[in-house]
Amino acid sequence: MSTVKTPRTPCFYAGERYVMGESLGHVLFQLMLSMRREIESRMAEHGLTDAQWKPLLMLKMGRAGTAFELSKEMCVDAGATTRMLDRLEAKGLIERVRSETDRRVLHVALTAEGEKVVEHVPHVLAATNNDFLRGFSKQEWTQLKELLQRMLANGQAMQAESEDAP
Repeated sequence: MSTVKTPRTPCFYAGERYVMGESLGHVLFQLMLSMRREIESRMAEHGLTDAQWKPLLMLKMGRAGTAFELSKEMCVDAGATTRMLDRLEAKGLIERVRSETDRRVLHVALTAEGEKVVEHVPHVLAATNNDFLRGFSKQEWTQLKELLQRMLANGQAMQAESEDAP
């Protein structure tokens, strides 16, 4: 039997009058899908798919260095990561190098061509974000980021509470 948590803040939504299309979660999800489609379209000009530019950027930023770390960072299963790395390796954008200290570990690194291609990624992401923010003032942009960060912090706090609960 599931329990309904008692709201700690004012209720902006009521279950009996809930309209999915008006919910913040739905709007954010639609925004994310729209941005993802636009980014994928723009990345195609550089020969990259959505599944390919992300690991290249993670490697460039130093946020991952192995297939396992990429899987964890991108919330993708190991099999999907291996297939994606196979495609990137076939394109000559990455190379896998066996660890000298632990032969079970394969390090993933950008090739010279991968370094060249990944240079476009931050520019595509910045341009897309700027286009989606057309008509916003700097103050509105700053406020939007702060409000979304507050929502994210609320979500992370709820997750931490549920993890701590017996």
